[in-house]
Amino acid sequence: MSTTGGGGDSERWIRRFHRAPESRVKLVCLPHAGGSAGYYLPLSELLGPGIEVLAIQYPGRQDRWHEPLVEDIGTLADLITAALRPWTGGPLALFGHSMGAVLGFEVARRLQDGPAGPPPALFASGRRAPSRTRNERVHLLGDDDLVAEIEALQGTAPGALADPELRALVLPGVRADYRAVETYRCPPGVTVDVPVTVLVGDSDPRVSVAEAEAWSEHTTAGSSVQVFPGGHFYLAEAWAEIAGRIRRDLAVAPAAAPGRKG
Repeated sequence: MSTTGGGGDSERWIRRFHRAPESRVKLVCLPHAGGSAGYYLPLSELLGPGIEVLAIQYPGRQDRWHEPLVEDIGTLADLITAALRPWTGGPLALFGHSMGAVLGFEVARRLQDGPAGPPPALFASGRRAPSRTRNERVHLLGDDDLVAEIEALQGTAPGALADPELRALVLPGVRADYRAVETYRCPPGVTVDVPVTVLVGDSDPRVSVAEAEAWSEHTTAGSSVQVFPGGHFYLAEAWAEIAGRIRRDLAVAPAAAPGRKG
């Protein structure tokens, strides 16, 4: 069952699927365009109890459907950073997929200038470097074409958005997210003092390996790229390997199996 924590405004933003109050580091997970906090449930299961996942729930979807949508990356990053303030007493690493990777970069910029200092790591998945732009206008598509785009990326099962009532509930949030990320422009020369691990599918139509490698231009703390088989949502088949990479990069050992020591 999903629970919230942290106090104040953070309760609206953060979902804790597996509480791990003794974890040495928290991993803030930022969803893709149209995504929700629940996307990171498998990762939360794999990382606990050594690493506790704090999954971000954006406004305008699921239990926050009644709240106004946010269509600007900078504004969304400001709000998320504010929601994370109760958690900055310990290390906060960041993991973002697609739009979430851009948000992770912008949240890292804000956190590193705060009292807690730079996050220990940023995991940027399925997204080209902030300075690499394409002329994408998915947010301007009609509903049918927008659904086709989502299905082409395998972001949802074919036919899942055929129901008109479900479309009316889901598509505004998807469109707002696409508008936010497609109109985002990184200021020239901006870097974070955070190690960046870039994860990408080898057949992702939205990011090439070269565009992924360009993340090195946006960190003063080093970067590395790991390529997985698969497309934009390669994660579905790679959660265990991703969890292992996160543990290694954060130097957190996996939990011991039941009945064993160590």
